[in-house]
Amino acid sequence: MSATLVLVHGAWHGPWAWDVLRTELPDVETIAVDLPSSGPDPKSLGTLDDDVAVVRAAVAAAGGPVVVVGHSYGGVPITEGLDGADGVARLVYLTAMMMDVGHTVVGSLRGQWPHWWDVHEDEGYLDARHPEEFLYGDVDPAIAEAAVAKLGHQSLAAYTATLTAAAWRTLPSTYVVCDNDAALAPRAQERMAERAQRVVHLPAAHSPFLSHAEDLAALLREELAAASGRAVGR
Repeated sequence: MSATLVLVHGAWHGPWAWDVLRTELPDVETIAVDLPSSGPDPKSLGTLDDDVAVVRAAVAAAGGPVVVVGHSYGGVPITEGLDGADGVARLVYLTAMMMDVGHTVVGSLRGQWPHWWDVHEDEGYLDARHPEEFLYGDVDPAIAEAAVAKLGHQSLAAYTATLTAAAWRTLPSTYVVCDNDAALAPRAQERMAERAQRVVHLPAAHSPFLSHAEDLAALLREELAAASGRAVGR
């Protein structure tokens, strides 16, 4: 049985973030989730628990072996939500937060907000300043402009939630380090990647699904081929 690819976007994004990548995988069954913690209305943003529920539902809907890709913040709900999930053959952390039990996104910053985050603590959300520089540094300008126009707000509650599970402890995992990332420092990625069984590098900035879609698709095909027929789960 061929494995399904479940795609989990990062902060401020939506399922649309994967559209270019999906055109490189026309023969692959893909499911792109829509995380409630990101969206246009700051008052209706979801929590990490809401994101976990959506990710788990997507995995269950696949009905067979799945490879789950989490980009950036998307690494958090797959870590929290897929410990022991049936059918998950592999987790792929794409320049993503690969944290352990007891950790929070905010806690990993050691009390210092990145200067490109526009944090609205009282309203409970944050936005991205200069996304064309920090999120799309190597993306074609026209594609980057279109992506910036689609960005939403990000729930601060999801960033302060404490992990209670770490799925990478029970499931095989791959970490994709993006060597030119201005949003998540490569050194930080490499430290987190020590938790993964496989580590690969892309010469990309923070959004390789837009700038290096062909290369990323080839890498994911390798993961899917290895996973097909070999579902792992408790």
